[in-house]
Amino acid sequence: MEIQTIAIFILWLFLYAYMIIASIDFGAGFYAFYTITTKEEPKLIGIINRHLSSIWELATLFFIFFFVGVVGIFPRVAYYYGVPLLVPGSVAMIFLAIRGSFYTFQQYGGNRSKFFLILYGATSLLIPVTLSTVLTISEGGFIIENGTDIRFYPFKLITNSYSLSVMLLAVCSVLFISAMFLIYSAKLINDTESEIKLRKYVLVWSLPTIISSIIVFLSMKLHNKVHFDRMHNVWEFFLISLICFCIAIYFVIKRKRYGLAFILVLLQYFFAFFGYGISHLPFILYPYLRIETSFAKSSLAIVLIILFVVFFILFTVYFIFLVLNKPFFMKVFLKSSEKNDFED
Repeated sequence: MEIQTIAIFILWLFLYAYMIIASIDFGAGFYAFYTITTKEEPKLIGIINRHLSSIWELATLFFIFFFVGVVGIFPRVAYYYGVPLLVPGSVAMIFLAIRGSFYTFQQYGGNRSKFFLILYGATSLLIPVTLSTVLTISEGGFIIENGTDIRFYPFKLITNSYSLSVMLLAVCSVLFISAMFLIYSAKLINDTESEIKLRKYVLVWSLPTIISSIIVFLSMKLHNKVHFDRMHNVWEFFLISLICFCIAIYFVIKRKRYGLAFILVLLQYFFAFFGYGISHLPFILYPYLRIETSFAKSSLAIVLIILFVVFFILFTVYFIFLVLNKPFFMKVFLKSSEKNDFED
């Protein structure tokens, strides 16, 4: 395997990890908003949103490392993606600032502000929608190179059928992944009330997730037939992904083995995500950027690759530690929450 292929594989791992961890946080944020506004606030969801900072910090680290790695290992990406990344990136930063403001007012403001609560719930879905456009841009058609002039067409991006289908899939995936993680957490502390509600959320969002995935495939055929045809070469990835999804839903319906169901959902997105990534190669941006021509042939790139492997292993171990020790953490947070509510 060539060094640039190894590099893109490692970066893809970082992006996958960010997608999963950020989905847990964003989805939990929306569920917290929904349950508060409907006056059905399960204590588990409030606790997870109040104490999910460690996971969110981990997601931020994965995102930063991915961004630094792309620019450091494939420097030509910055030339083509400069303006296109500036637009969704700036919008995402604004949403993140709004979301951070909610945390601040919650921590120091005392009473909940309905205005910030609405913004918090909205941005929990708008941020992944905004970030999903980056993958859409890579399919081509939104960046046109004319000599030394590179033009980006944002209006075409937000009105394109493929782009809209990816946004829909992003929303459904965030809510589905998060609900699956939360129901596992609820089971760990024997919170039956939250488990029942979250089981409903998992089943409700399971069907839209699959439907939106199918829509993405169909719209991909219309937008980039070359990539769509390449997907046939890795059809096994998508079949395994579908099988993992079906088994996970079976466990949820039967109300058993939520931990295994969550692992199966992780595998579901792993195989689908890497099936998409492998079929996208050798392009980083269709049809202008290829990994072999964009790779920085320098010692710095090699050092970055080695560091990324080390950091990915450390971050993965840390995330597994958080999940495996969830019963202990959740019990501590539960007692802390009940104490604070009593004092209030």
